[in-house]
Amino acid sequence: MIRLISCGYNYVHEDGIVINRPNGAGNYAFVFFKSTSELVLDGNPCIVEKNSYVLMSPHTPHLYRHLDRPFINDWFHCSGSGVESFLTEIGFPLDRPIHAEDPFMITKCIMDLNNLTRQNSPYKDRIADCDLQSLFMKLNDLRNRTAALDQSSRYLLPFSKLRNELYSSPNTAYTVEMLASSVNMSKSYFHHIYKELFGCSVITDLINARLDYAKYLLNNSTFSVTMIAKMCGYENSTHFMRQFKKFIGLTPSEYKAGPRSGANKT
Repeated sequence: MIRLISCGYNYVHEDGIVINRPNGAGNYAFVFFKSTSELVLDGNPCIVEKNSYVLMSPHTPHLYRHLDRPFINDWFHCSGSGVESFLTEIGFPLDRPIHAEDPFMITKCIMDLNNLTRQNSPYKDRIADCDLQSLFMKLNDLRNRTAALDQSSRYLLPFSKLRNELYSSPNTAYTVEMLASSVNMSKSYFHHIYKELFGCSVITDLINARLDYAKYLLNNSTFSVTMIAKMCGYENSTHFMRQFKKFIGLTPSEYKAGPRSGANKT
């Protein structure tokens, strides 16, 4: 279990700050820099740009100080007998500053951890353990995907937001032209980047989003098949029924009737 020792969210030091730990922190220290700073790790100085993070090993000598005022950061300290093996298992980089691909995700997690420390919950330690493991895995996943994508990596965040919109608004009648235009791309280049980022075509995601919502409505509402088709962004129920049968293996009516051989109820 990863044990949260302490954390701070959006700390603002108007006159700057110098943190000097010549023998390390004695635990794992995570710092998310919201200001450009100088970082010295084991005697090696470097400039850390805004929106970068570093996880420092318990015994790594380190110093960091402001280059801009005010100095703003998020941070936490953690420990636990399984931390080292967990970080090794997922290949999380230690003692190396990393540019954050999704700064909001980091600061949101640390804000939640900060709020958690003030709660009187019997599950507080377990929640913190899950949140910290999730944060480390998400950060590593983003870092690995970004490194692999090279040129297309700059599109990861806007495309991820766009993909989330597809799944959260399955009733919207999106077109590929509309989606490509929203990120200022040609249709063909948009197709290429989307497939490279997510391993499937945008058409596949559009269909999956609609059919997932359709299955939910079939399971949890009394709407007619015609109404559900309309609510899922289909212009006519015939197209909806054909597509549902093709991808789910049952007609909407068969699916709604209840568990059957081959049915994929959710």
